[in-house]
Amino acid sequence: MSLDLYAEICRWDYVALGDSLAAGVGARRGYVPRYAAHLQSETGASLRVNNLGLSGQTSTQLLYSIRNDPSVRKALTQAEVVTLNIGLNDLGQAKNSHESGTCGGPQNEACLREVVVRVDRNWDAIIDEISSLRSTENTIIRTVGLGYTPHTEGVFRPYLDRVTRHIASSAADASIPYVEVRLADEGMSEDGLHPNDKGYRMIADRLRSLGYEPLCPR
Repeated sequence: MSLDLYAEICRWDYVALGDSLAAGVGARRGYVPRYAAHLQSETGASLRVNNLGLSGQTSTQLLYSIRNDPSVRKALTQAEVVTLNIGLNDLGQAKNSHESGTCGGPQNEACLREVVVRVDRNWDAIIDEISSLRSTENTIIRTVGLGYTPHTEGVFRPYLDRVTRHIASSAADASIPYVEVRLADEGMSEDGLHPNDKGYRMIADRLRSLGYEPLCPR
């Protein structure tokens, strides 16, 4: 089949889930429209993008939305492409509590231990919900985990590492391709929290590197 003919008959719905990184805060174009452009140019498919990224969203809020919002569930049920990032706001809130001395528990680290358990549990549940609505056998499902892995040192680092390891394991168990993206300072916007255009381009390029199976083999 020629690419031109394929483009005429192949129309995909792309649903993006996540927080402000999915929404593209901090740059002219986030990773979602950039990844969509890769999809269209490299597969010839006509793509309808439904970006459900919500600034400030936590993993608990996203899980609730997927479980209880009929419009979100309908969008996922109809999607041929799904991308996901979540969890950075959960970790950021716990980090702020620790830095302000309100984390609680021994060494002021109770909230850090709690956020690891919560994000891990929510990630498993989110992947289960997505998998109940779409199959990796007929859907391009991809994740960049937290969106990007922030550079941090000291007491917070081991907790961050535990979360990223669990996300990688959870995605692998569900046969969902995952990439971990680390951005240097030149990939970050002035607020220090969101990527700039270069950073979002790097995230989209890493997603692109995973290929488009099962709909378009490498």
